[in-house]
Amino acid sequence: MINAEKLTFGFNSTPLLVNISFTLAENAHCALIGSNGSGKTTLTKLIREPDNYDFTGKLKLEGAGRIGYVSQFAEREGDQSLSVFDYLCRDFMLLEQAINEVCLEMESAEDIDRLMERYQSLLDESDAIDADNHEVNIRRQLKLAELEGKELLTLEDLSGGELKLVQVIRQMLRRPGLLIMDEPDVFLDFENLKAMRDLINEYKGTLLVVTHSRYLLSHCFDRIWHLENGDLQEFEGSFIEYSYTRLQKKIDNKILSDAEEARIQRVSALVERMRDKAEEESEAQYGRALRGKVSYLERLLKSHIKAPFVEIRQPEIRLPEAEVPEESVELLRVEDYSLAFEERLLEQVSFSVHSGEKVALVGANGTGKTSMLQEIWQNSHPAVHFSENASPAFFSQLHAEILGEKNSIYEELFSVGLESREQVEEHLRRYCFDPDSLGRKVGQLSGGEKNLLQLAKLELGKANILLLDEPSSHLDTFAQIALEDAIAAYKGAVLMVSHDFYTVVNCADTILFVENGSIRPMSARAFRKMIYKKHFSKDYLEQELQRKELETRISRALEDGDCDEAQRFCDKLAELVEQMQNK
Repeated sequence: MINAEKLTFGFNSTPLLVNISFTLAENAHCALIGSNGSGKTTLTKLIREPDNYDFTGKLKLEGAGRIGYVSQFAEREGDQSLSVFDYLCRDFMLLEQAINEVCLEMESAEDIDRLMERYQSLLDESDAIDADNHEVNIRRQLKLAELEGKELLTLEDLSGGELKLVQVIRQMLRRPGLLIMDEPDVFLDFENLKAMRDLINEYKGTLLVVTHSRYLLSHCFDRIWHLENGDLQEFEGSFIEYSYTRLQKKIDNKILSDAEEARIQRVSALVERMRDKAEEESEAQYGRALRGKVSYLERLLKSHIKAPFVEIRQPEIRLPEAEVPEESVELLRVEDYSLAFEERLLEQVSFSVHSGEKVALVGANGTGKTSMLQEIWQNSHPAVHFSENASPAFFSQLHAEILGEKNSIYEELFSVGLESREQVEEHLRRYCFDPDSLGRKVGQLSGGEKNLLQLAKLELGKANILLLDEPSSHLDTFAQIALEDAIAAYKGAVLMVSHDFYTVVNCADTILFVENGSIRPMSARAFRKMIYKKHFSKDYLEQELQRKELETRISRALEDGDCDEAQRFCDKLAELVEQMQNK
């Protein structure tokens, strides 16, 4: 299906892909993962449109035929008054129309051979996408995505998450030789994320999916591509198996590296003794022996095992150093808040946020959470009341609200109080921005890089209450974990909108669950129980916590240089992974 050999590509002399090689077999379901800005989207563009890029190496797509694509953005384009069913039928209707037009032209044409060739090509395409049964297939896919009963709704009536699912279904119904999806999970609520999982797992064709969703990574895919530091690592198996294998490889490499380091030190010491001896004795035999040992030492140094590729760029995210009173005080009160567009979304909603409290607004797509959070930030609604002690700051999922697309990375940070280039470089280095990248325009950054830049700016303030709108969206899995650690360490209050289950359960004390136009407060424990009952297997929560703890202990043991301890934990992790994979 896809084969690449020594593929190299970059922008403005900055390499993104360096001599990478990979294969993707027919019908594989492959997840493409990697740090923000590592080049994942760029790689998918090269595969989709290789003639548009000046790369070196070989890239072959054999038997792929037409390539389907789903963007990370659920863009509303075309006629939004179409019903869902008509939208999904459109490609089949156009194909049927083309076949009828050829048949009509054949009735009076003299060049019948050309038309017959065209007619046969259209029939082959019709067979390939099972056009005769398209209505049955559409209804089957809508049922799988839990959109049954919504086929008569117009596209404009759908939430953003539902529209994304419909766009995925449309591409799948086309049955391309290869379907590429770039972060199809962004902003999906829990129900829609489960539907995305089912669509992926039931799809019979070849998939290449860029994703940072820990839920999809844990429940889909039989192949992993990990793009990092210009290199690509392939793995056949699930993401859980890959995570274990990566840690085991780190242990093995550490053991080999330590053994080689000890050997190098022994030979180096021997070389020094022989050099002293040769200088004292001035005999030719000592000189020859010394040259031999020096040559051996050079070979050892040349072959010395380097740090493995699996080392990850994980940002060190920090949130503002908030001044927090000793006793809990109310920082924000929302009282009798209502929101309506064409229809009423929220009615007479009331809640409060106190100092040090971590609160998550959770609910289905299109229920008004982001709109309410924006009005809270703007303090433009009579129902919103900040206390005199409150010092709020805002993180927006709409990057242009916070970042200037035409500004450079350097200009964004210099404008908020850093006084020298050295300070900007030092600050951004913790967020995985290389000093050489500070001249890049914000508009050139990936979604994850823009998130990290927002967080880097946020840290420089003095806010004691943070309003975060989908802060983990677009972040890679390692940056998501770093953000969760930062929120846990933050002493101020947080009011956060998130669709990421892991971010919510790892950060929030209280959940405000939005449903039926109102808000239902619940504890994080009750929320976990409700979500796991609907979306996860019985033991998944406990096993995920065990897996995270074991992976953390392995990493700490490696940092301490204790390979035996790391291996003991890794053996326990292997047993746990086997249990999880057998379910």
